[in-house]
Amino acid sequence: MGQENTPKSQASGDGRRRGATDRRAKSPERETRISAQPAFVLHSYPYKETSLIVDVFSRDYGRVALVAKGAKRPHSKLRGVLQTFQPLSVGWTGKAEIRTLTDAEWIGGLLPLEKAALLCGFYLNELLVKLLARDDPHPGLFDHYVATLNQLAHDEPAPIVLRKFERALLKETGVAGTLSMDSVSGQPVISDETYVVDPERGPRPAHASDNSPRVSGKTLLDMEREDYTDATTQLQSKFLMRFLLAHHLGGTPLNTRQILIDLTQL
Repeated sequence: MGQENTPKSQASGDGRRRGATDRRAKSPERETRISAQPAFVLHSYPYKETSLIVDVFSRDYGRVALVAKGAKRPHSKLRGVLQTFQPLSVGWTGKAEIRTLTDAEWIGGLLPLEKAALLCGFYLNELLVKLLARDDPHPGLFDHYVATLNQLAHDEPAPIVLRKFERALLKETGVAGTLSMDSVSGQPVISDETYVVDPERGPRPAHASDNSPRVSGKTLLDMEREDYTDATTQLQSKFLMRFLLAHHLGGTPLNTRQILIDLTQL
């Protein structure tokens, strides 16, 4: 079989930011050669007869699309390496939107995800694919992703772990501000008042005509300091984050989120 060529535009739309997330992926202008980059596979799909397109989340370069040539061949060393939730060290080269994978090694250090935790992991990956622009580095979010996988693998409460990650993702991508300040008055949120959160502006006092989720000031303050010990905070934050994510996804459904709702009510 002849040598496969790197595609230039295929799969460019799967991670397009919508709604308020209107930034576009940066187009590399010069040949790059990257090696030993910490990364995780978010998603992969077949390309031609023997290759894969792999969407990876790298620590220093963000979400990058790579063609893994020959990865589907029976004796390819990449077959067992390019798995989700496995800490990898990867290398690539090229200047097209989809570059060429040159190396991938498993580096270990994380327990495997199982059962409900595995489904939660796929939910995290779907969020990253749909909300992160390509070639937009988020090293802090990468570290948070690693910590979240580790927490899920150690059976920490999934609803709390997911709420923290969802909030971190929206903050890292620049579409979420503070929850502790009233966006109308500019004053601190009051614990025993009732609020709604405008996805573009932040919290404001709730009105009788509001259709968006109502939350207490205490819930907003708890979320701001990542304290989800209160049962009411857990419940209200779940519906609030579902509402905010739907807005920033521009109506694009989250397949894994629906499965989580159906199976575990997370």
